[in-house]
Amino acid sequence: MQMEQKTALVTGASRGIGKQVAIRLAEEGYDIAFCHFQDEQRAKQTKQQIQEQFNRRCFVFNVDLRQTNLLATLVKEVISNLGSIHTLVNNAGITIFHPITEMEIDELDHLINLDLKAPLTLMSLIGQHMKECHFPGNIINITSTRAERAYPDDAVYGAVKAGLRRATESVALELSDYGIRVNCVAPGAIQVYSSRDEYYQNFGQKVPLARAGQPNDVAEAVCFLVSERASYITGTTVRVDGGLILPGMPETSDKQSGWKQD
Repeated sequence: MQMEQKTALVTGASRGIGKQVAIRLAEEGYDIAFCHFQDEQRAKQTKQQIQEQFNRRCFVFNVDLRQTNLLATLVKEVISNLGSIHTLVNNAGITIFHPITEMEIDELDHLINLDLKAPLTLMSLIGQHMKECHFPGNIINITSTRAERAYPDDAVYGAVKAGLRRATESVALELSDYGIRVNCVAPGAIQVYSSRDEYYQNFGQKVPLARAGQPNDVAEAVCFLVSERASYITGTTVRVDGGLILPGMPETSDKQSGWKQD
């Protein structure tokens, strides 16, 4: 089923990966709604780019996704503005490396609520909306290659992303009867902050494809998965990591170790 109007909700899209996903979807003809949390200036810039460069409608919501009681209201407001939601991209999240024995309970709750509970809640609310509207929607969860490989001080984030990947597989089965496809995109080392250019330049030389990832690498994978070209793909995870976690890859950015040898 082809839809004349395509709409998407992208969480955490004022900057970084989420911003590039929203921009690429707008370029593909989607009207966009996105949310952020207390990042007004960058959200305004993202909205302006979508409207002026691609002539698409764009609606912005400032919401703390950790407060899951607010998500039903968010979904209703997005539907009120866009008319419907054809694609959900669960991107918003935080990443930490912290020893489990030193982690505060509030920090634990913060990460779990934002990185797992919010995506699950939005999948529930928007999945129901897609079922009621009888159109073949798409849900994309941004996970991480850290869901597949264990690292020290990564028990919580790695577990949460692994849990989201596993949930995606079940939801894909549940919604398949309605033509709704549910997939994950798992980034590796993606260069989001320009302040860490030197780190990523050094680290990139240890990756099989000899560079760090860019937000657009992730956005391109999202655009493929929600397109008709991927109409027979559901319940899977597409790694976007340049080969980073293939067997034998390094665990450090140290210049004396790694895949690439002088």
